[in-house]
Amino acid sequence: MPFTALTSRMVEAQVIPGQTLFSQRGAMLAYRGDVRFTPSITGGQRGVRGMIGRRVAGEATPLMTVEGQGTVMFGHGGHHVQVIDLVGDTLYVESDRLLAFDGSLRQGTMFMGSQGGVMGMVRGQVTGQGLFTTTLEGYGSAAVMAHGGVLELPIGPGRPVHVDPQAYVAHRGDVRNKLSTAIGWREMVGRGSGEAFQLELSGNGMVYVQASEEKL
Repeated sequence: MPFTALTSRMVEAQVIPGQTLFSQRGAMLAYRGDVRFTPSITGGQRGVRGMIGRRVAGEATPLMTVEGQGTVMFGHGGHHVQVIDLVGDTLYVESDRLLAFDGSLRQGTMFMGSQGGVMGMVRGQVTGQGLFTTTLEGYGSAAVMAHGGVLELPIGPGRPVHVDPQAYVAHRGDVRNKLSTAIGWREMVGRGSGEAFQLELSGNGMVYVQASEEKL
């Protein structure tokens, strides 16, 4: 169920019989055809365990199930929208940034401490994203929201990317992250970058960075 960018802040999705789409509640702008919207308490995580897991993790952004046949236009809050296509890999993103995504993608929640131990938890607090994040895995597309547009930066072996934690949007692939402090003699004399913390991502994949340090 591919998404098509209409503008930098709106996308259109094809709704096909027998397939499901999930979206944030209130994200539907307009639609054509015979399309049904129903509240979803599991959000792609099957059964009661999925619902409980989302609520415990704090990743329970209200979602709608979209089914039927037609086209739906999505947008929310005037935020910029980035379409990310997954081909068997995993996307790590905060639930409140998910505008809409294919129902074929397996959704889960991950404890941030499992990526970088204690520093993973510190990262969650510094970025304001909490201790858990949402994962989408499989084949399909997701529409992700950001402030001021999104830049895609490739991550490769021996080529880590350093990101301002507040500008971080999401990442995909086999990527490890750690938080480091940038306070040194240059900062003490006012000649440094001015950023107290930096998020280092290494491995093989892609990181998405927004053109703002403002959280949604």
